[in-house]
Amino acid sequence: MRTRVSLPPLIGHRGAALHAPENSLEGFEQAAELGARWVEFDVMLSADGVPVLHHDHDLQRTAGCPEAVAKLTARDLAQTDVGSHFGASYSGVRIPTLAAAIGCLSRLNLGANVEIKPAPGREVETTRAAISQLQASWPNHLPPPLISSFSAKALVTAAELAPNLPRGWLGEKLPEDWETIVSDLGCSTVHLGWEDLTEAAAREVKSKGYGLVVWTVNDPEVARRCRGWGADAIITDTPPGIAAALSGG
Repeated sequence: MRTRVSLPPLIGHRGAALHAPENSLEGFEQAAELGARWVEFDVMLSADGVPVLHHDHDLQRTAGCPEAVAKLTARDLAQTDVGSHFGASYSGVRIPTLAAAIGCLSRLNLGANVEIKPAPGREVETTRAAISQLQASWPNHLPPPLISSFSAKALVTAAELAPNLPRGWLGEKLPEDWETIVSDLGCSTVHLGWEDLTEAAAREVKSKGYGLVVWTVNDPEVARRCRGWGADAIITDTPPGIAAALSGG
């Protein structure tokens, strides 16, 4: 069963990933300052079962160390500097918990696309922890969070635990049997990468009544093209440039 969702034209990718460290509270603040109304971010699970914000399965790219997020406790992760790699001014930025992120979103009045990013074998466990936290503390003044994932198992679990929350199917490109997949999962939106997106695919998604979200677009011309094909929302690392493109600037 589909749940209705009202999408903004622009969603900040992992906050505002070209302007501040990704998946950080500082990134959310930057996204809000740059005019985003929603942000997208990734939720993983610590070794002790706490949902935290991080994209990669290990910390090599963001913290310069090879440890896996799933092997470290929430306390370990809270002490990990994921800001210095972005720039000296962000030295000391830490990995936030989902609980802290929700508090930040509430203060900034930001809606969210919450991507479940489970480590292999932890699809159900990660989704359960994320949904539990969202149900416990999501503020009433924000629109319901849009839950998305590349993992069908995560989307099934989300549907079982929180059927009232809208869900989005994530894919690099649109497969031939996409409608069966998306319908069976009860998703409201389809999230596709811009590089493989065609006008035919975009219009097919829209003709079936699904919301279309395109990621990750940093080129104004590409943003305008996707919008012209019917995209409801553009996910971008740089909200101001894409906002100007979508408004005709």
